[in-house]
Amino acid sequence: MRRASKKSSSSAATASAGPTKAVSKEVERIDQFFYTYADKSSGMIDPEGIETLCSHLEVPHTDVRILMLAWKMGCEKQGYFTLDEWRTGLKALRADSISKLKKAFPELVQEVTRPTNFQDFYTYAFRYCLTEDKKKCIEIPVACELLNLVLGLQFRPQVDKLNNYLKYQNDYKVINMDQWMGFIRFCNEINFPSLDNYDSDLAWPLILDNFVEWLRENKS
Repeated sequence: MRRASKKSSSSAATASAGPTKAVSKEVERIDQFFYTYADKSSGMIDPEGIETLCSHLEVPHTDVRILMLAWKMGCEKQGYFTLDEWRTGLKALRADSISKLKKAFPELVQEVTRPTNFQDFYTYAFRYCLTEDKKKCIEIPVACELLNLVLGLQFRPQVDKLNNYLKYQNDYKVINMDQWMGFIRFCNEINFPSLDNYDSDLAWPLILDNFVEWLRENKS
């Protein structure tokens, strides 16, 4: 009886070691993948490394999927991926090579564009572009590029008009988080191009009141 007990405990230990070994091998491959692009002195993937990664993925570094990848990793600093962030994102995507990361993109896009995730991604995109500590606003040209990137596919007519207005107006040099969140609320809630349900009394950011006024004045 004792022998049987030892044997069963031994086989149980082997079985439990199996998945652990597989996981550690996967992390090892993910780490090797990271060091293909990491800068040796900083120990991070820097902007140059990201450009090389993008060229291997055959996407421009301005592709929204790279921003989605940063969101999945939970990256804190624009243009830099740490090893921990890389592990977090690539383990979740089950990607330890360029070919696997390419294959994971459609699933990642699907995940981000779910309504439950998209609001979080949209908020993250703004924070990711705050390039300095304690910075709370992004410049108008950056805001226009970012709107185009994150909302352009879903709300092209609104984004085009909003970008035209932002480039035309002289009252605002930067955009804050409250205004940024107002833009997505506008796209989701307001009938466009009629604007017939826009009510300036409903606590919209002033920039959107001005935008709607400009749209009405310039209606052709």
